[in-house]
Amino acid sequence: QVQLVESGGGLVQAGGSLRLSCAGSGRTFSRYATGWFRQAPGKEREFVAAISWGGGSTLYADSVKGRFSISRDNAKNTVYLQMNSLKPEDTAVYYCAADFDAVGLGILRTRTTAYEGWGQGIQVTVSS
Repeated sequence: QVQLVESGGGLVQAGGSLRLSCAGSGRTFSRYATGWFRQAPGKEREFVAAISWGGGSTLYADSVKGRFSISRDNAKNTVYLQMNSLKPEDTAVYYCAADFDAVGLGILRTRTTAYEGWGQGIQVTVSS
């Protein structure tokens, strides 16, 4: 099993920045890919970004490409999501989760059903 805990959310004005952290414990942190997802009120949970177990591969949703950056520090068992040029439409609860099968598949996945070990989520609110 893996336990993931998000932190770093909050309220920010449009155009501002935030950095989210996802701290992992339990299963070996460096043995799985990690994804960030978000869910706005009344909407389905959607993919934001993912990073491979070694950090060499990343994948982004079109809506955040060029503004968000995902990275990881396996020595600290932490994955980060740097969010710049934030927009009101980025307002959502942000979650991180683990994809244990990505290592064997050699790809990064965007489906929520591919991930497990979901954190409790962290609120990000962007005011206009």
